[in-house]
Amino acid sequence: MLDLIGAYENYLTKVKQASGNTVSSYMRDIRQFAAWLHDEEETEAVDAQPLHIQGFLAHLESEGRSAATRSRALASLKNFYGYVVSTGFLTESPVKEVKVERGEKKLPQVLTSREIELLLAQPSPVDPKGVRDKAMLEVMYATGIRVSELIGLDLDDVNLDSGVIKCQSGKKSRAIPLYPEALKALTAYIREVRSYLLAVPGEKALFVNIGGARMSRQGFWKILKHYQSTARIDKEITPHTLRHSFAVHLLENGADLSSLQELMGHSDISSTQLYTQMVDQHLKQVYERCHPKA
Repeated sequence: MLDLIGAYENYLTKVKQASGNTVSSYMRDIRQFAAWLHDEEETEAVDAQPLHIQGFLAHLESEGRSAATRSRALASLKNFYGYVVSTGFLTESPVKEVKVERGEKKLPQVLTSREIELLLAQPSPVDPKGVRDKAMLEVMYATGIRVSELIGLDLDDVNLDSGVIKCQSGKKSRAIPLYPEALKALTAYIREVRSYLLAVPGEKALFVNIGGARMSRQGFWKILKHYQSTARIDKEITPHTLRHSFAVHLLENGADLSSLQELMGHSDISSTQLYTQMVDQHLKQVYERCHPKA
């Protein structure tokens, strides 16, 4: 696939005669996507699906990238995949139906405390899959980690005695505590279920799929959508919805921004400050709904 990316760069330069800045911008976006896809999904760009494009855009958002930056990246990918289709490597572009909001970005959606309780109650811990799913959902909401960080966790990243997980993001790592229910669910999964799911006894991954290999982003996405359906939650839930909900609920209950920044793994506090807007918006909605004069 790197040869195809190189061929596209050559096409931009020699056939389209695009400016140096345009070529540099396009190729930076495309190579960043290809690297993310390889690292996170173990997939090549020629095999990308719409879900992968959406996941990459969510990744950019999680890093605090603006809507304009994400729109530019999507445009770069649309042009690249248009070229790939024209060469005959693909019959249809995976970017075709994917969109990014332009201009002022709507604040991300969060779940209410009641909706969180409904969602977490859905997995039935009567079989290995239910125990695993319960643990994954509890850990996601307890820690606010990204889905890439969740599926990247190894067994050695968990300290059940101290009730914390160690999360690695790039060169940085952070220790995040688990509330009692999450610790209980994770303990049950590790001690009673995980060994039965493994395909190889020495597997390092904390969460594995039914085939015994490391859980994928797409696999967790499908699990989450299933439990959204069974909980009858009428919101569009993504893995990032749990991360957003974690942040907003902490702020609503008195957490300070610097502590939340550390828990979220944000390098820039401006990314964390988004959640104060979400809290303000939520309080305004409560006021308008509940005040007799509103």
